[in-house]
Amino acid sequence: MAAVEVSQPGKPEVLVPVRRPVPDPAPGEVRIAVQAAGVNRPDVLQRLGKYNPPPGVTDIPGLEVAGTIDALGEGVEGWAVGDPVCALLAGGGYAGFCVVPAAQCLPVPAGLSMAEAAALPETAFTVWSNVFERGALQPGETLLVHGGTSGIGTTAIQLGAAFGARVFATARGADKCRACVELGAERAIDYGEEDFVAVVKEATGGAGVNVVLDIVGGDYVARSIDALAVEGRYVCIGFVRGATATVNFFPVMTKRLVLTGSTLRARPVAYKQAVAEQLKARVWPLIAEGRIKPVVHEIFPLARAADAHRLMESNRHVGKIVLAVE
Repeated sequence: MAAVEVSQPGKPEVLVPVRRPVPDPAPGEVRIAVQAAGVNRPDVLQRLGKYNPPPGVTDIPGLEVAGTIDALGEGVEGWAVGDPVCALLAGGGYAGFCVVPAAQCLPVPAGLSMAEAAALPETAFTVWSNVFERGALQPGETLLVHGGTSGIGTTAIQLGAAFGARVFATARGADKCRACVELGAERAIDYGEEDFVAVVKEATGGAGVNVVLDIVGGDYVARSIDALAVEGRYVCIGFVRGATATVNFFPVMTKRLVLTGSTLRARPVAYKQAVAEQLKARVWPLIAEGRIKPVVHEIFPLARAADAHRLMESNRHVGKIVLAVE
């Protein structure tokens, strides 16, 4: 099968097309004939040698795909060969075929292309588990999303608004801020021109926001703590500006804040299955109704995965970058 591998840690050009054996599904797994694969920040980190696959997982990058089931492993029920699915992977998406636990598959929502479906799993699983589980966002509360035009950001804005929260987002430039508002943000904050702490404090009558979803890290950590309301929850899932921060714990104590974060890739299948069931029950109907839709910025052929990574690292995109697999 066609695949893309990381020849050595480095710049995008280390992503090279190769031929690999077609994998066989183990018990409980399905094999998917991949038609599209999402590109995500963890793929970039893996390419740089900073985020290796869990033990036993293929070195081929790629954490989400869409396609049709090609083969069933022993014991798989509820799926049939030929079913169109999208799936969350621990690796292996940049290829013509991949194997994945059946529990991590979801049906392709009606009306979506395979490219759009491939843009769903990683962001939907991540946002649900971090905003609604760890962050415990409730209807009527306020959510601040950093990196509002990222794949995570565009999903978090839409889901937060759909479930009755007031959503604020940070982005750079008028066009990206406009995109955030069009997706459902009450207010988009141009971080190059405005202080997001001051803006959300003014918009909330001085109270601050209930939940912050942060993919930026670094100096955003302390500022996000300042932006939180009493009993607020700060959830870190990325650190574009760095993985370390200096934090004043006095407001953490006096406002009774929760500081948390998570990664998804190494979580057990049982946990991912539980999230998949929540998504199917609560989010997939919203997609079918057209209230939520993945935002796909650009589609590249699989062999041009390096160009897809260059675009991601440029931060010029709004939404997801996808690889088309033939």
